[in-house]
Amino acid sequence: MTSLRMLTLLSAMLASVLGAPLSHAQSGKPVKIGFSVEAMKGERWQTDLNSFQARAKELGAEVISSDADGDDDLQFKQVKGMIKAGIKVLVLLPHDSQKAARMVDAAKSAHVKVISYDRLVQNSDVDLYISFDRAEIGKMQAEYLVNLAPKGNYVLIAGSPNDDGAKVLHDKQMNILQPYIDRGDIKVTADGYTKDWMPSEAYVHMLEAIDASQGNIAAVLASNDGMAVGAIQALREHNLAGKVLVSGQDADLASVICIAQGTQTMTVYKPIPIQAATAAEAAVHLAKGEKTNADGTTDNGKIKVPTILLKPILVTRDNIKTTVVQDGFQKLKDINQGLSAGQQIN
Repeated sequence: MTSLRMLTLLSAMLASVLGAPLSHAQSGKPVKIGFSVEAMKGERWQTDLNSFQARAKELGAEVISSDADGDDDLQFKQVKGMIKAGIKVLVLLPHDSQKAARMVDAAKSAHVKVISYDRLVQNSDVDLYISFDRAEIGKMQAEYLVNLAPKGNYVLIAGSPNDDGAKVLHDKQMNILQPYIDRGDIKVTADGYTKDWMPSEAYVHMLEAIDASQGNIAAVLASNDGMAVGAIQALREHNLAGKVLVSGQDADLASVICIAQGTQTMTVYKPIPIQAATAAEAAVHLAKGEKTNADGTTDNGKIKVPTILLKPILVTRDNIKTTVVQDGFQKLKDINQGLSAGQQIN
């Protein structure tokens, strides 16, 4: 091989390496991924972050995380800090799915890929959306309750007005209830959104609903477990706990205990470690310029965002052991510690 041909070949190889997306092996440094959490309240988001970090570490990536404590401006500031720190991909769990568009814009202007995690950022150029099928969750919640109580007064406690996913849940619940409402079998006596999905707000809503209906309530469609627990506390204070059906979502420990006790009717379990691991894997793929496993799209008002929707699982007292316990999401020992001798799950 002549010196000229060798030089040409080496130049081509060098150009190829320099032009390729950096990976851990190529750069000698791990890929940096940012995980911005809107508020680390309750057990849910801590579980997501822990699972995400564990899978990212297995893949050789470094995770920079932040907790915005429900503050949109603080989350924006934290995201800008991550971008400055050199992240290649931003995994964004937004507090306000509308206001978070500026965070996506900031990331894209710095050539940082963005994964919208669990909540879809609206009107923005998100690269990927990973969540559970919220419409399916709302359907599961409403169908389970109406099968048990096809007649009576219903109370709806929806999630945050700043979360578009809360509206999806609520709309699907109403879609299931509407034929019963039209026939006069079901009457919605209270219906409202809840600031930041706060259990304390749900508690107040439930107290007001009990007073307005004089305790004549068949079911409470609470969109998540935190709000379900708040509603159950209000029901308990009026000697209605266990007499009124209550839905939930997330399979939080407190709600699983309530289900075993009979004060909550059901929850929807979302295998969070799978969601978090899927997001970590997708983030590494995007950092390397590779394709993700998106199998559909979701319109966020600006573009059709490539989407991965995972399957939720219905949980009742009958299948606690074969769902959340079997998966290791909740420990049987922890559940039984909150139960009386006669309520123990064996």
